[in-house]
Amino acid sequence: MANAIALSAKPSPTKRQGSGWQKRISHFVTHFLLMAGSFIAIVPFLWMTSASIMSEGEARSARLIPKQAHFENYLEAWKQANFSEHFKNSVIITVITVSGQVVFCTLAAYAFGRMNFVGKDVIFSLMLMTLMVPEMVVLIPNFLTVTWLGRVGPIPWTDNWPALTIPFMASTVNIFLLRQFFAQIPNDLWDAAQIDGADHLRFLIQIVLPLSKAAIMTVVIFGFIGSWNAFAWPMLVTQKAWQPITIGLNNFLDEAGPKIHLQMAGAVITILPILILYFITQKQFTEGIAHTGLKG
Repeated sequence: MANAIALSAKPSPTKRQGSGWQKRISHFVTHFLLMAGSFIAIVPFLWMTSASIMSEGEARSARLIPKQAHFENYLEAWKQANFSEHFKNSVIITVITVSGQVVFCTLAAYAFGRMNFVGKDVIFSLMLMTLMVPEMVVLIPNFLTVTWLGRVGPIPWTDNWPALTIPFMASTVNIFLLRQFFAQIPNDLWDAAQIDGADHLRFLIQIVLPLSKAAIMTVVIFGFIGSWNAFAWPMLVTQKAWQPITIGLNNFLDEAGPKIHLQMAGAVITILPILILYFITQKQFTEGIAHTGLKG
């Protein structure tokens, strides 16, 4: 009797075969969609890189591969667009912004993730609500704020580095990611640190931060990309001084006119630091994304 029940409970070969075909079809569709999405995303980048080393005629004819590589296009675009000045501005702005984000986002995330205080959940929820507000909606209020701060403060903010860095030192996304990571750290470590006489600041510096290198690196990469690629805000708060490389590229696109090969060379120069940073920190970035935001 038991054998009969066991045999009847086993799936028939037809059912198993049908389930196998369904899995294969599902995998095929998934892989096809991923490959199609990757193709759509990478083709414009590959054409931009290829066009940046073409001659002017080849770039206009929309060739895919140049007959001869013209690497001198990069040098010519660098000189014509005055990228040296814009590049220096972007480096300074990015370093200040990322440094501020690491400090302030780490402190805020630790407070939300490891400390208990009145109104913590309400404040954290209000902070997350700001993610739903489009950037363009707060553009003018932020501009009025930095203009007023420049009037009452010791130095002007508009057309200067404070307007380009200080408003972005507290990133909601980075605070959320770090908070989720800090919340996963076992409480036993905090109990042991308290026995040794450690306070929250010492626990953060000596225990939490060494365990959170991947998460901190993720914040650095996000902060770098956001600051380096910023365009609308620098366009609003700068006129001549402190214009980053994105503004320089935009001005160069108007000046270069029909010289598509130089335009593409300028675009490659602009994104090159981001690609270098990503390839250097790819492992830490992947680990940080995989371990943040899963619990807490």
